[in-house]
Amino acid sequence: MVVPSLTYPEAVVIGLLQGVTELFPVSSLGHSVLLPAVIGGSWARDLNLGADQSPYLAFLVAVHVATAAALVWFFRADWVRIVRGLVTSVRDRRIIDADQRLAWLLIVATVPVGLAGLLLEHTVRTTLGKPLPASLFLIINGLLLAGVERLRGRTAQPRTPVPVALAEPGVYVGSTAQAGVSAAHGDVESDRRLAGLGWRQATVIGAAQILALLPGISRSGVTMGAGLLRGLSHEDAARFAFLLATPVIAAAGVLKLPELAGPAGRGVAGPVLVGSVVAGLAAYVSLRFLTRYFETRTLNPFAVYCIVAGLAGFAWFGMN
Repeated sequence: MVVPSLTYPEAVVIGLLQGVTELFPVSSLGHSVLLPAVIGGSWARDLNLGADQSPYLAFLVAVHVATAAALVWFFRADWVRIVRGLVTSVRDRRIIDADQRLAWLLIVATVPVGLAGLLLEHTVRTTLGKPLPASLFLIINGLLLAGVERLRGRTAQPRTPVPVALAEPGVYVGSTAQAGVSAAHGDVESDRRLAGLGWRQATVIGAAQILALLPGISRSGVTMGAGLLRGLSHEDAARFAFLLATPVIAAAGVLKLPELAGPAGRGVAGPVLVGSVVAGLAAYVSLRFLTRYFETRTLNPFAVYCIVAGLAGFAWFGMN
């Protein structure tokens, strides 16, 4: 019996794949199941989520942590404000500004997927983490994205959250000396709009991430879709999706990271490190692209890709 291992080429390719597909609305888990199966041979053996003694799951945990690190770094200014807002809110026992409210909205919106992940992740992964289900869910993901855009297009006037004022609005509103550059000013304005979401709205958007437990359903895609249906613009929906993804991905990684110290991580430290670096860099570049892309564009191209790729995978694995 050949014991699954992990090579440097496998680590680089899957690290790159994870860094891109985790943030693009096309499902990283679905691609992580499908690509090794398509390549076949040692790739299908080494990169099999259901195989005994396979280091693949532990490797995916590591590259997820690298993706979360890229998210934190990219949105570092936002997270400084959010964490500061949470600390001052707990200290003062009140919620009076946008940073404080956004911090609590993110916490409340993360609870549903956190509980679902603890209860269902292992069962879903071992039962559905196979090429045919992943292909089917990839098709469904594309249909969901297309459906969201179609429904939103029929809405006469999408609702926009009411911006919540900061404790010191003069610091950010109309003050280029304090805001620094227009991009930073835009980021703050976007966070203020997100802070205007209702508690129920934020919970519904966050709960959409539960669907991403299914291989082929994109976390960023379903979260963006829920945000669009709740009245957010594409830019704000993407931003909220990325902020929401950060604690979820990081928490899942931290919970499973000790597995790398056990039998699953034995002898693969080098490939895991290389793959994680590649995933982090790819995630950062993807974020730079997507935050600009969604300022003016929609989910439709990703919907078409998912449907085509899912149909191709379903046909390929259905005949083999």
